[in-house]
Amino acid sequence: MSRRYFEDMFNDPASRQGRRLMLFVNSLIVLSMVAYSLSTVSHIAEVMAAELFAIEVFIVIIFTLEYGCRVYFSPNRRRFIFSFFGIVDFLSFAPLYLFLFTGVDARALRAARMFRLLRLFKLFRFAKSTARLRAAYGIIKDELVLFGAVSSILLFVSGVGIYHFESEAQPEAFSSVFDGLWWAVVTLTTVGYGDVVPVTAGGKFFTFFIVIIGLGIVAVPTGLIVSGVQEARKDIE
Repeated sequence: MSRRYFEDMFNDPASRQGRRLMLFVNSLIVLSMVAYSLSTVSHIAEVMAAELFAIEVFIVIIFTLEYGCRVYFSPNRRRFIFSFFGIVDFLSFAPLYLFLFTGVDARALRAARMFRLLRLFKLFRFAKSTARLRAAYGIIKDELVLFGAVSSILLFVSGVGIYHFESEAQPEAFSSVFDGLWWAVVTLTTVGYGDVVPVTAGGKFFTFFIVIIGLGIVAVPTGLIVSGVQEARKDIE
């Protein structure tokens, strides 16, 4: 196998060998996340401690070799090392070495491996879709910024308002404006966990208007994105 073969494998996800490597690596990422999730379940971690550690060691060895190859075959090694994916690739195996050599438990950093799944978007078949999304963002960027600013103001006003109405009736649930902001986020996004609810007449009346506004909070950006994508599609085609 020539050097060009390996350069395509590690630098060109659209090539045959690049796609195969990506599928293999992403399979390991999923396996890693499953193993990590199982390790947080106490009774499973006790019974399968050795197996889970063996899986982690195997994955770290593969990721270390892959990272070394990506650096070696990169046309600009320094640029790759300090790039977003270069840093994510490094974080995908660094926690185990940190634990082995220093005893510092940084297992939570393994969640950074999920970011490696973003490499899937480098595949050629997604290139046109990515271009349309970038173009759509450029079209609606100003509107999204304005909408974000207005939404932030409404969020703060909602948090302060519900705190004003409910703090005396529910001092534990609404002990500060920050508790009100949590309620405002849940309500304005129409998630509605129900962990804190208004009990006063003023709070319920205030919530009625916030729920109506929340419908717009969800609908407006959706409409902007759809119109932006449609316009970008016309421009590109």
